[in-house]
Amino acid sequence: MCGIAGIVSHKHQAVDVEELRAMCAALVSRGPDDEGTFVRDGAGLAMRRLSIIDLETGHQPVSNEDGSIWVVLNGEIYNYRQLRGELERRGHRFATATDTEVIVHLYEEHGADCVQALRGMFAFAIWDGPRHRLMLARDRIGIKPLYYGTAAGRFIFASELKALLQLPEVDRRLNWQALAHLLAYGTTP
Repeated sequence: MCGIAGIVSHKHQAVDVEELRAMCAALVSRGPDDEGTFVRDGAGLAMRRLSIIDLETGHQPVSNEDGSIWVVLNGEIYNYRQLRGELERRGHRFATATDTEVIVHLYEEHGADCVQALRGMFAFAIWDGPRHRLMLARDRIGIKPLYYGTAAGRFIFASELKALLQLPEVDRRLNWQALAHLLAYGTTP
């Protein structure tokens, strides 16, 4: 199943790795096998992993060859072997056998359009350090959950709402208007 989470500060303030670990602790039921974090330049990515593909080297977050671009993935990329072969022919070197690493190299080649080549069920986050840019993406049907918002000058995201609630700046008060809209229409604006 897996779970991802992250924080990006709008003012390049440092992200506390303990906040990411608390977010991961809330996601442990989604991924009991492994936990990983990445923190640099006002950004932090975290993930809880259910090990299915690449049990030996599939630890996340995963980076490109020079460590400038990082990715965390919740889900599965069905066509990763084909994509990997194409990327290797273009000169990309892979450190893992996981489907996650394909995403970071596709991003190097195609930027945000990398998602067009992916087939599967997924939610992922890419941190592009040189551009100070976060990219979040989900599969076309939205099978894998991804919640996001802003709080205290930071952009935050996670696979479950309870991970976001680990951050002290997240408002825990119930929005009665939103609840009424959800019950009436099955969605919130």
